[in-house]
Amino acid sequence: MMMKNTNTEHTGSRGPKIVVIGAGSYFFGRAVIWNMVQSPVLNSGTLALVDTDEGTLKTMSTLAKRAVEHAGVSVRVEASTDRTEVLRGADFVVLAFSDRNAHFRGVDCSIAEKYGVRMCSGDTIGPGGVFRALREIPTVLAIAQDCERICPNAWLINYVNPSTVLGIALMRHAGIRNFALCDSLPEPTVRLRYLKMVGILPEDAEFVPVEVESKLDFAIAGVNHLTWLLRFVYDGQDQMPKVRAHLAENAALERAEQEARDAGAGGRTDDNTYSKRKFNAVYSLELMDIYGAAPAVIGHTKEYVPFYQGWGVQPVDPEPLKIFDAEDRQRAMDEHMEGNRRFADGTTPIEDFFSMGRGDHATDIIEAMWGGLGKSFYVNTANRGAVSNMADDAFLELRCDLDMHGPRPQPVGEMPRGIRALQEQTLDTHELTVEAALHCDRDLLLRAFATDPIITNLSDARSMIAELLEAQRDVLDSRWFV
Repeated sequence: MMMKNTNTEHTGSRGPKIVVIGAGSYFFGRAVIWNMVQSPVLNSGTLALVDTDEGTLKTMSTLAKRAVEHAGVSVRVEASTDRTEVLRGADFVVLAFSDRNAHFRGVDCSIAEKYGVRMCSGDTIGPGGVFRALREIPTVLAIAQDCERICPNAWLINYVNPSTVLGIALMRHAGIRNFALCDSLPEPTVRLRYLKMVGILPEDAEFVPVEVESKLDFAIAGVNHLTWLLRFVYDGQDQMPKVRAHLAENAALERAEQEARDAGAGGRTDDNTYSKRKFNAVYSLELMDIYGAAPAVIGHTKEYVPFYQGWGVQPVDPEPLKIFDAEDRQRAMDEHMEGNRRFADGTTPIEDFFSMGRGDHATDIIEAMWGGLGKSFYVNTANRGAVSNMADDAFLELRCDLDMHGPRPQPVGEMPRGIRALQEQTLDTHELTVEAALHCDRDLLLRAFATDPIITNLSDARSMIAELLEAQRDVLDSRWFV
C-alpha cells in the first residue's frame, strides 16, 4: 500500500542527493547506479561518487553517466577523490569503502589460523572482525565529523563491515543521524524465501501479497550476522517444523555429495565450495535443534560460535570451518571491476548493464525513506524495546519501519535463553572493540579478544594481537605503537 510521504525535510519533486564513499565497492558500486537510474523516486536526484583511487573513480563516474544518458533520466553525477567537495547538500551519505579488503582479510585469517582460530569470512567476529574494526573506525568517525560540519541534516548509513561494531561507534560517538546496514537480510527477499520454502507462496512470487502478510507472524532478530528466525506462524499454524524439514533435506544432500566426493577420491577430500556456503544446511540443522530457532545467516553465524572451530577430543562433524579464501575473493573483485570498466568504455553495451543489473538494499531503503513509501526493512540500530529482554541500546538487526525520521524497530518479544547469551557475549566483544579502537588501548584490545566467543587461549590471544598489529602497522593509528 502506498503511504503518504511523511518526509518534512524536502519538498517538490527533486530527488535526494546520495553521496557514496567507496564508489568502487564490490557489492554496492554498480548496484547503486542501477537503482538510482531505475527508481522514479531517486532518478531526479544527485549521485555523488567518492573514491580515493582516481582510476576507480573515473570508471564508476563514467559508467554512471553512460547509464543516466541511456535511461534518459535527470540524475546529476558528481565525482571526487575528496569527500568534502561533494558532501554539501547531501541527504544521505553511504559508507561503502574498504582498504585492500581481500588482502587484509587474508592477513587476519592466516595469522588467526596459526593459533587454531578458523574464520570463514574474517571481517565480523574473531581476530578478523576486531582488526577490521581497528582499521575502519578512525575513517568512519572522521567522515561523521565532516558530515556534522558540512551536511548536518543528512542520514549517515554505514554499509561497511563489521556493521555492528562500526554502527556502535557511530551510535555512541557521532553527532549525526545514522544507522547501519547489511545485505544479508534484504526485503522482500527474506520473507519471500521462507514463504516459498514452506509452500505458502509459489516459486515465481515476487512480492508478499497483503492477504498473506495479514496472516503472518514472522520474527528475525539478533546481532548482525548472528540473527535467528525466532518465530514463523502463518494463519495460526507454526511453520518452524517445515523449516526444519527443509534444512534436514538439504543437510542430507550435503552429506551425500561429500560422501560421493570422498568415495571418488579414495578418502576424505575437499572441494571448491565457497567457505561461507559449505555445509550450511548441516550446521543450520544442528543449531536449530539445539536452540529451537533457525540461524538466518548461517554463512556468518557458524563463525560466531565455537562449535565448528575444530577443538575438542571428538572431531567436528562434518568438519571444521573452511577458511576464507582471500585470493579467490580478490580475483572476483578484479573481474567485477573489469566488468565495470567494460561498461564504462563501451566494450560491453550499456543495455547489458540494465539487463544484468540489480537493485540494492541500501538504495531500496533510501528510496522508501525519501518517497515515504511505508515499507519495512532490516536495519542495524538501537533495540529500543523491540527485544523485550535485552537493553534498549543493544545494537541489533531488526525489522524497522522507516521514513525520513529514521528507523523504528518493530516489536519482537523475548530473545530465547541460549541465543540471548550468544547475543550478549558478541555485543560485549563489539563494544570493547570500539573502545579499544578509540583509545588505541592494548589492555582493552586484549579484553575484547578474551570476550570474543571463538578465542579460548590468552597466550594465543596475546600472540595474535602482537602479530596482527605488526602486520598492519602501515594502516593502523600510530598510537598503537607508542
